[in-house]
Amino acid sequence: MLLLWKIFALYTRVSLFSWGGGPASLALMQRESTAALWVPPGATEAVPWVTPLEFSDAVALGNALPGPVAPQVSAYIGYKLAGVPGAIAAAAGTVLPTTILMLVMIVYFFKIKDSTTIQSMLKAVRPVVVGLLLWTAYDMAYTIFGVKKHGFLGATTMGWDKLLFVLVAFGLLTLTEINPAFIIFGAAVLGGIIYQ
Repeated sequence: MLLLWKIFALYTRVSLFSWGGGPASLALMQRESTAALWVPPGATEAVPWVTPLEFSDAVALGNALPGPVAPQVSAYIGYKLAGVPGAIAAAAGTVLPTTILMLVMIVYFFKIKDSTTIQSMLKAVRPVVVGLLLWTAYDMAYTIFGVKKHGFLGATTMGWDKLLFVLVAFGLLTLTEINPAFIIFGAAVLGGIIYQ
């Protein structure tokens, strides 16, 4: 029961201190989830809730499914830690507090949304969200390409196929109207064929 509360509390904290919606919360979620420690059943030493690679897998799976990515990623991690109750606690922590806060704040926001103070604050917060997303992409790329193990040049040389997937996905998203779910599904099919 204590673990379920810790899961709920961590994802509540992530959702309450993230700006810019689900994708923007991934940077903080990754930092918190990989820093949090637990002792798995039968183990004697504490380990991170997830590794950076497991977090990347959760993001990939979450993006392959319809709906918001943040609750899906947190549910993945919650399930790893405590099964279905853990997934429910994580998704609830990601969604419930901010939904309640939003319902309360929306009433007041429409009264103050045009204030110069609020508009000034939003002008500063929006670019920070872009920075958070860039950091998440950087950190995931660092893990996926194995930069720590192979160095930057070795990672790009050995991971040219992964780099090709990155460039094709970026090109398709930039130049077409294709739904990202189709890109992820296509990559999964290609991966199943190529890497068997």
